[in-house]
Amino acid sequence: MFDTIRRYTARLRTSAHAQPQGAGERRAHNLFEAAAVYVAARVEDDQDRIEEAAAWVSPEALSFGVSELACRAVVALARERDESPGAVARDLLGLPAA
Repeated sequence: MFDTIRRYTARLRTSAHAQPQGAGERRAHNLFEAAAVYVAARVEDDQDRIEEAAAWVSPEALSFGVSELACRAVVALARERDESPGAVARDLLGLPAA
């Protein structure tokens, strides 16, 4: 599953058109940066930052980035807790143990 995600993100990186940075232009944001800012803003309930991050990339790209962030967070937390990713995900969502 993660190999598929890695291949997909590699294609996104190589196919993305970099916007030239001029003196007055803002740099382009990538989907992972947008996802990180979006999720952090959601946690902090910062509506302005949520809207700003959501405008950096397409809704589909943001959705993919948030999903990738969730996968990585669950895996990291599972390693830290020495539990399975499934158990961690269920715990985070407040679901009973399977």
